[in-house]
Amino acid sequence: MFHGSMVALVTPMSADGALDFDALARLVEFHIENGTDALVAVGTTGESATLDVPEHIEVVRRVVKQVAGRVPVIAGTGANSTREAIELTRLAMEAGADACLLVTPYYNKPTQEGLYRHYRAIAEAVPIPQILYNVPGRTACDMKPETVARLADIPNIVGLKEASGSLERNRELIARCAGRIDLYSGDDDLGCASILAGFRGVISVTANVAPRAMHEMCKAALAGDAASAEAINADLTGLHKQLFIESNPIPAKWALQRLGLIPSGIRLPLTPLSESCHEAVLDAMRQAHVL
Repeated sequence: MFHGSMVALVTPMSADGALDFDALARLVEFHIENGTDALVAVGTTGESATLDVPEHIEVVRRVVKQVAGRVPVIAGTGANSTREAIELTRLAMEAGADACLLVTPYYNKPTQEGLYRHYRAIAEAVPIPQILYNVPGRTACDMKPETVARLADIPNIVGLKEASGSLERNRELIARCAGRIDLYSGDDDLGCASILAGFRGVISVTANVAPRAMHEMCKAALAGDAASAEAINADLTGLHKQLFIESNPIPAKWALQRLGLIPSGIRLPLTPLSESCHEAVLDAMRQAHVL
């Protein structure tokens, strides 16, 4: 249903933390002009944890309006409360999102059965297409491939963003689930190899800063052109690493500020990129030919 380079969009903010909707509109146009295949609004990279519900849905609404049907818009609507996730998913659907991305419940550490029932309840309550999101390094919750395989039987669960950091896990998911739901890498450094192995795209932090290159890499990999995909990806390896030198989205927001696309704002408890990290991120941007 969705494929290619799907940017995990940052949420622009002014220095005082207020949402900057003019910068958001500029970012949307930047991505469409540079070939981004879908936009993920207010995922975890979009600082969903520190936006209140009205802000959250207003960002989705603004992105949908600015995109105007040119590419798909996927709204982050995950929560560690099933009731809250259902409400966010319903509101995102009403705001015009094409699909929703739902991170596994964080902190409360559900069992695999709890994860299955959580996602089933959301899918049954809201008919919009839904993409599961597994990122155990940030949630302390790992959704196992067998649970994903069970959830793949639910008609409006259409995909999985897998960010466990394991190519072996990705291959197991392909063996169990390919052809039943679409699989997307949530790890930029594994994106190229994962697509060449059978994934359908990357939900990408790197695409915030290098959207054209990420689009071209994904396009080549989806076409089975490993040599071209790997050559493009080689220039992106620095960004894949250095955009996580501090907690995401701290480095990505700093890089976008350097490119003049957004102001400096980020909400506590996140803080601006440490000065000691600036040169590493700049070097990665130069390697990727975005500076």
